[in-house]
Amino acid sequence: MSFLNQLKSRAHSLQSQQGRQQLDLEETTAQTEVACRFALGYLEDLARHLNVIEPAAPKFSLDGRTPWPAMKLTEFRVDARKKMLRSREVFEYFAMGWRIVPQIGQPVSGTVRVNFPPDLQRVQSRLAMGPVRHERKDLRHPEKNTLQAIEFEYITETRGNVQVTPDHDQCALAFRLLNATGFEILNTTWSATAIRTEVMDDLARLIVSEPNRFV
Repeated sequence: MSFLNQLKSRAHSLQSQQGRQQLDLEETTAQTEVACRFALGYLEDLARHLNVIEPAAPKFSLDGRTPWPAMKLTEFRVDARKKMLRSREVFEYFAMGWRIVPQIGQPVSGTVRVNFPPDLQRVQSRLAMGPVRHERKDLRHPEKNTLQAIEFEYITETRGNVQVTPDHDQCALAFRLLNATGFEILNTTWSATAIRTEVMDDLARLIVSEPNRFV
């Protein structure tokens, strides 16, 4: 075989390999889009019903010692964004968000004090989730002017959400949940082919604080 024929053979083999890879990407993209449409439809239906039920929220506390009043989940909304991928419009992400407010009456003010770095970091991190409206005040010694503690005054209202980001190349959906179990961020990934009613039911159970195996 001449050297030119060897190059032709290599080129043909490479083209065949690239063609198979392209077909595989098109297949995983299609499967991922099917999962996205199913999950989005589920969340839209779920939001309508939860807006009527207004389920009880999990327990919330900024410092782990000062509890918030009994809270509920309300005003569920669903949103979706698209993008272009390989000349095709696909989901960039979709999400369902909700408000977390007191079960009775309006949001009220509360205060927590911290004087150790780990506690300060924990409280600041939780205040940023949602976020929580608050004001910070440094408490200093009246004579020495040394910092004794940091006081946060806050309003008992925050937000929660679940955001789903598809990975079309890996045929997977990444779920990020904010404040679904208290002040916490949960992350998990499911194969697109696994996104069925049973999986989404477990997600719904997690959101309404019922036993589940979603994460």
